Amino acid sequence: MIKTDIIIIGAGPCGLFSVFEAGLLKMRCHLIDSLPVPGGQCAEIYPKKPIYDIPAFPEILAEDLVKNLMQQIKPFKPGFTLGERAEYLERKENKNYVVTTNKGTKHEAPVVVIAGGLGCFEPRKPHLENIENFEGKGIEYIIKDPDIYKNKKIVISGGGDSALDWAIYFSKTASEISLVHRRSSFRGHLDSVEVINNLSKEGKVNLITDSEVYNIVGEGKLQEIFIKNKKDQKMCIKTDFWFPLFGLVPKLGPIKNWGLNLEKNAIIVNSLDYSTNMEGVYAIGDVNTYAGKLKLILCGFHEGALMAQSAFKYIFPDQKSSFKYTTVLGGIKGF
Repeated sequence: MIKTDIIIIGAGPCGLFSVFEAGLLKMRCHLIDSLPVPGGQCAEIYPKKPIYDIPAFPEILAEDLVKNLMQQIKPFKPGFTLGERAEYLERKENKNYVVTTNKGTKHEAPVVVIAGGLGCFEPRKPHLENIENFEGKGIEYIIKDPDIYKNKKIVISGGGDSALDWAIYFSKTASEISLVHRRSSFRGHLDSVEVINNLSKEGKVNLITDSEVYNIVGEGKLQEIFIKNKKDQKMCIKTDFWFPLFGLVPKLGPIKNWGLNLEKNAIIVNSLDYSTNMEGVYAIGDVNTYAGKLKLILCGFHEGALMAQSAFKYIFPDQKSSFKYTTVLGGIKGF
């Protein structure tokens, strides 16, 4: 049995930063994640993707953000159970919780923090009959190492931030980059849309809107994709890679059976401290929902800070918080 002050389910950026906030209050944390390494989506899905909305970092790669967070929490010596999924939650007579993983590892703590992002993910795939024949052979749903695609011909489908960000990125490294979207308007950040439109005018991105891919062909690997617009006009593009970036389908997994109040696939929380309907259980980051919710990493950091303050009062009701501004601590010291 692994015993700690706070069990954090999910070792993504929000879960990692919560270790820091809890550590400032002298609380120990142990993190559980189904992925084999810390970092969540930033480590497993898009490690090389640049992130633009982290304070004081005009641009930072997802993997570098994770490295920095790991360095930041090092003094607080968190524990990790990686490659295992949190499966069961039960409450003991002493009011502590026990979280058991799918491999039988048990963890005990008075507080549980669910920071599992959107849960487990599966890519949204285009409805093409032969698409499975080209998966891993020219079709990828997740871009882990963009250097592989340097000087290649690339087609990206999608209208969200991921599609826009990668199209902008590959406009600098690919020999040819096309962005296909079934609408004329995009869902991504306005700044990114403006950049894409400018790159299109400069001839650096082949922007194809009101269109979608309807067929793919190749011998052994992807070679050509066929596109048609709303007027049923068709065109063919020779390409080395096609990235259908239509997002990921989230699945909450076993957590949905724990008795938490849910709204669709999100956990309803009190925005005062991000507590759930279960005493001693909190939810932060993309996994939660409340009025005014924004699914941004920096918002998850804020939620983790307020959660830690509330968790301290819950665990140590008779103690006065020793929290101080980090500027007056004279350096971050661990336990």
